Amino acid sequence: MEINVALFCNLTSDHRIRKSNWPGFSCSSIGAKTGKRIKIKSFCGLDLFATRNVRSCVVVRCSSSQENCLRPKPRPKPKPIVEHVDRGSNLDDTYSASPDSSAFFDHIEKLVFFKRYEEALELFEILRSRGNLVAVRASTYDSLVSACIGVGSVREVKTVFQHMIETGFKFDQYMRNRVLVMHLKCGMMVDARHLFDDMPDRNIVSWSIMISGLVEVGSYEEAFNLFLLMWGEVSDASPRMFATIIRATAGLGFILAGRQFHSCVIKMGFYKNIFISCALIDMYSKCGCIEEAQWVFDEMPEKTVVGWNTIIAGYALHGYSEKALDMYYEMCSANVQMDHFTYSIIFRICARLGSLEHAKQAHAGLVRNGFGLDIVANTALVDLYCKWGRMEDARNVFEKMPRRNLPSWNALIGGYGNHGMGIEAVKMYEKMREEGMDPDHVTFLAILGACNYSGLLDKGREIFEMMSRNASTKPRAMHYACMIELFGREGLLDEAYALIKNAPFRPTKNMWAALLTACRIHKNLELGKFAAEQLFGLGPEKLSNYIVLLNIYNSSGRVDEAAKVVEALKRRGIRLLPACSWIEIKKQPHKFLFGDKSHPQSLKIYEKLDSLMSEIVELGYVPDWKSLLPDVADHEQKMLTYHSEKLAIAFGIISTPDFTPLQVVQGHRICSDCHTVIEFLTLITKREIIVRDASRFHHFRCGSCSCGDYW
Repeated sequence: MEINVALFCNLTSDHRIRKSNWPGFSCSSIGAKTGKRIKIKSFCGLDLFATRNVRSCVVVRCSSSQENCLRPKPRPKPKPIVEHVDRGSNLDDTYSASPDSSAFFDHIEKLVFFKRYEEALELFEILRSRGNLVAVRASTYDSLVSACIGVGSVREVKTVFQHMIETGFKFDQYMRNRVLVMHLKCGMMVDARHLFDDMPDRNIVSWSIMISGLVEVGSYEEAFNLFLLMWGEVSDASPRMFATIIRATAGLGFILAGRQFHSCVIKMGFYKNIFISCALIDMYSKCGCIEEAQWVFDEMPEKTVVGWNTIIAGYALHGYSEKALDMYYEMCSANVQMDHFTYSIIFRICARLGSLEHAKQAHAGLVRNGFGLDIVANTALVDLYCKWGRMEDARNVFEKMPRRNLPSWNALIGGYGNHGMGIEAVKMYEKMREEGMDPDHVTFLAILGACNYSGLLDKGREIFEMMSRNASTKPRAMHYACMIELFGREGLLDEAYALIKNAPFRPTKNMWAALLTACRIHKNLELGKFAAEQLFGLGPEKLSNYIVLLNIYNSSGRVDEAAKVVEALKRRGIRLLPACSWIEIKKQPHKFLFGDKSHPQSLKIYEKLDSLMSEIVELGYVPDWKSLLPDVADHEQKMLTYHSEKLAIAFGIISTPDFTPLQVVQGHRICSDCHTVIEFLTLITKREIIVRDASRFHHFRCGSCSCGDYW
């Protein structure tokens, strides 16, 4: 066993070990040259040896007085826990405490104070390994509880608690609560509930600890029922308790109960409590009552950063992204000190809105306020840049992160995959594995999606087969859908269909939809019709699936079947909505519909678009009159030239300097004619154009698209 000697002694400039003035510790002043072994005598009855290495660090090894070096002692077999200790028995017959045990206790407490939890628990193991049960004082047990919470080790929790039982430790209410916290923090929920139920006396702190622990792990219903039981016994609760139970009602979606708790805290005079106000804002937001959440926020006596974060997240949760962004700027005007959660929320809002300019300002604020290295905020920033094609910016943020977690890797791998950079995605995946990071189902979905978008059939098959061989990474339905789409992309429709038939679960809508898309691309009418029938039988009809089937019939010249699909849509009341596209210029979003002339610069937009169309015709562009536009009305096909995404791009071209990349959001799946037109536009304008449609990201550059004409 090794213990860092820095806590027990100091090194002088000539590297000599001084005598410690702590009880139970003594050593002779001997020169400590590099590699030299020094004996330090009498540390709690054990001999210690110190060795100075080349980095001026001193490592202490303990040994018995009869041996030069003590090998790691095997852990004793756990003894059965004694549920009831006879308080009248003579404990001196059970255990004995040596005179120098108090030194052990002092050092354990000091180690815990300096957050050196593992070393403290190692010293406790030394104490236990001495043979006899040693009585430990309450303050040391309190420190050991903190150490167990710090390391989060279930084994250490059981060891410490068993020692407390075996030595007949007399629990007071404080220590009962501490032991309960220890079990909850280490995830031992069943044992914690048994301890709570067996408590002879429970105060308000005991109830609060147990209910808070249940809420933390998402056991909202059990926490709610336990609160009602507590209310029946004591009819009292602290402000923290009310904040916790309001969180539980938010998790359950119990708006009626949440309003009752709101009334209760007002009657009890807690309505000015910051924690309760934030919990109420969160509860009303998650239950869909955003106006009531805003009212609670407005009534807060002091609007803290947590309150601002909660109301902003509430607006974002319900799709009010613009309002959420407005609240963020109000927060800036109020001179509230933001935290990393604020920036994480804003980055996600900007990703949804496609607002890179706002995101860049938030990025600057993140660095300026000292959160430039925060892992949560930087992961959200990587995700933002990935979603809008700024892969170089995303990679730069990723490389500067001092520490990366699994979501960080997943965001970058998924970003490369979405933009057709499958080889880069595979390299990042392999690098992640080399650094010892184990992938999860999100990682596998990202890498399989990357293989799909880039046509890496062999690599995708290899990863899928590896997942199938490992019981802990068995492919899920979403992974099957990726492989089906990958097989379909390569024209292997038989293998795609076989994968559906041989799946160990019932095929999902995404799996059949992937096969249907493959049949549309490769014009396999019979299999496409069968996939559509299976898809429609699984649940509510989705408009895009009907449109895919409609495209199959149109491209195959089956006009009668196409007409039947249109009639089926009318009978079911499924309406074909007009396509809509957005582009942001100088922080202002601009919306376009097909044939839209409502924009103030519509005259210039149409002139520019007509000019561009004339140029691409000279390059060989031929309009695609056969393809019905996915998800859009039939009369829109007659206006191929003036589709919404073309108008948005034309506006972007006349509103930005030459060679500026353009980013367009399309609410529907882009049609094949617009896809072809944009490929030509990148040739004549020398611009990169990124279109995010309902299917995926399309990264157009130099006359080609990252999707490889498969979407």
